[in-house]
Amino acid sequence: MRDTRESRLLLVLLVAIAFALITVDIRGGEESPVDGARRAAATVFGPVEKSVASAVDPVGNAIAAVRDSDERHNRVAQLERENAALKARLGSDDRNRSRVRELDNLLKKAGSGQYGIKAAEVIAIGAAQGFSWTVTIDAGSADGIRRDMTVINGDGLVGRVTTVGPSTSTVLLANDPDFTVGTRMEKTDELGFATGQGDRPLSVQFLNGKAKVKPGDRLVTFGSQAAKPFVPGVPVGEVIRVDPSGGDLTRNVFVRPYVGFSKLDIVGVVVQSPRTDPRDMVLPPKPTPEPTVTVTVTPSAAGTPSGSPSGAPEGE
Repeated sequence: MRDTRESRLLLVLLVAIAFALITVDIRGGEESPVDGARRAAATVFGPVEKSVASAVDPVGNAIAAVRDSDERHNRVAQLERENAALKARLGSDDRNRSRVRELDNLLKKAGSGQYGIKAAEVIAIGAAQGFSWTVTIDAGSADGIRRDMTVINGDGLVGRVTTVGPSTSTVLLANDPDFTVGTRMEKTDELGFATGQGDRPLSVQFLNGKAKVKPGDRLVTFGSQAAKPFVPGVPVGEVIRVDPSGGDLTRNVFVRPYVGFSKLDIVGVVVQSPRTDPRDMVLPPKPTPEPTVTVTVTPSAAGTPSGSPSGAPEGE
């Protein structure tokens, strides 16, 4: 198309329409009038994304083998046996070894929290459906995935499902600015809300503005009514900075998430919530501090440290 006045006007009009649709979508939330179109797009393009990912993925079938762990989520021993079999099937190259570790950590997290999960692979990233931080996974309604399900990996909270197609789903990541999750602090049980900030740490506001918070404190999800969109006890992150309140009712608390959102690969959609709140059981064990070596110097009777030379050669 030649660069004419009409073509430029058409381009401006299309951009304006795109921004208007994004604004309507964000303000509409779950009742967004374009949600139907988004689901239709997932139905049309989801199988294409999934088939492309399957063509270059040598371990897709192995991950699919644990998709039904929700039916045996409390049988950790069986999951461990399956995991051992998967390790034998996945081969020995570096990438597959890394994915075996991811799958192993995911299964351990699910076992610790008694979460029933559907394992899935990340097959696409991007903002094509109106969000800034999203990924597409190769599991959809045919696999039992529904909107507003919690998504985890072997490190902790990944996000929540926002759009579901027959064979793929879109996940809004926890670091997206539109993402908010209720949190609970380890041991003290102080409640708050964590909000994503893109590639910066999560921002947390505690309900108790005078709550004692310090770097190193750890947070888990508080959980939602009927466990949607969030199940309880999923590790969120660790406090790295606490800004003074400066007379305000709340302080700015910044949390480093456990999940690396830029390198997601294998995830699990929680399709069955735990029978009881796992509390802090899913958090990783704290590192054991190394013992401190103390050296004691005992002075001699002459006022010089024992074992040290007196300064004059013996016999002079």
